[in-house]
Amino acid sequence: MLAACAVAIDREDPLSGLALLDRPEPRPDEGWTTVTVMAAALNHHDLWSLQGVGLDESRLPMVLGCDAAGITSDGTEVVVHAVIGDSVAYPDETLDPKRTLLSEVHDGTLAEQVAVPVRNLLPKPPALGWEEAACLPTAWLTAYRMLTRDSGLTPGGTVLVQGAGGGVSTALIMLGQALGLRVWVTSRDPAKGERAVALGADRAFPSGARLPEKVDAVMETVGRATWGHSLRALRPGGTVVVSGATSGDDPPSELKRVFFLQLRVIGSTMGSRAELEALIDLMVRHGVRPPVDSVFPLADARGALARLAAGEAFGKIVVRP
Repeated sequence: MLAACAVAIDREDPLSGLALLDRPEPRPDEGWTTVTVMAAALNHHDLWSLQGVGLDESRLPMVLGCDAAGITSDGTEVVVHAVIGDSVAYPDETLDPKRTLLSEVHDGTLAEQVAVPVRNLLPKPPALGWEEAACLPTAWLTAYRMLTRDSGLTPGGTVLVQGAGGGVSTALIMLGQALGLRVWVTSRDPAKGERAVALGADRAFPSGARLPEKVDAVMETVGRATWGHSLRALRPGGTVVVSGATSGDDPPSELKRVFFLQLRVIGSTMGSRAELEALIDLMVRHGVRPPVDSVFPLADARGALARLAAGEAFGKIVVRP
C-alpha cells in the first residue's frame, strides 16, 4: 500500500526526511482492526515527527499521520481516535504516562490503510463528509477540551484566541461561538483576521494589540511570541490554556503577574475518546463544519506538508488516498 513515511530525521529541513513508500498492509494485533483511510488531516505533529520530536530514528520508517476517517472491513464508516493508551487504568487516555499518538510507536494514517484498537473507532455521522470528519481527532478535539474542560468559561464569557488561521485556532473560534462565548482573535495577517470574523469570531485584533477590556480566558498555542500578551490580556483570576508553542516553548515566565493577579495556567493535550464522541455530537447538533483549506492526493503528501510548514493554510489540510 502507498504511505507517506518519515525515513530520516532532519531538524532544519524536515521535509527532506519524507518519502512515499510501498508498505505492507497492516496486520492488526488482537483487539485491533484495519481501517481503509478515506481522508487524513495533517497536523504540526507530522512536521515535528520529521524533526525527531517524539519519534526516535530506531522506529524509522514510520508512517506519518494522526487523524483519519475511513471504513472498516464490515463497511462501517468511522472516525479514528488517535490516542493509544491504557483505557482500563486511565479512562482519560491522555493521562496514561505511556500513552502515544498514532505515528509515534504505531504506524499512522497517511496511508491507504491503518491499524488501530477497535476501542479507538467512533461512528462517523452521515452529516459529516470524509474530509470534515478527518479534521476532528487532533486539532478539533484539542480545541474542544481547551474550551469545555480547561478554560472555566461559561456562556457569555469572553475568550481570546491567539492566532487566527491554524487548525486549532479555527476550531476554537467555531466551537466557542457554538458554546455561547464571545470570541476575540489576534493575527499578524489582517486578511486572516477578517476570515476569522467570517467564521464566527466577534472581533479580530493585530497581534499584541491592546484590547478594549480584559478577557476571562486566553487560548494559547503560539508560545514565546504571544505569551506576554496572553497574560496581560487576562482579568484577575483569569485562565490561560496552553496546548502548543509553535513559536518556541521558552517564553518569559512573568511569574509576578501570575501570582499577583491569581492567574491560572492550564496545560491541555488532545482529548479522550469520550470527549471526541461529545465533540462529534455537538458539531452535528449545531451544524458546525471544519473549514478545509485544501485537499491533496496522498501521492502529493510532500506538497501538503510543505503548505503546512509554510503557514499558508486557513483551516485544515487534508490528504485523500
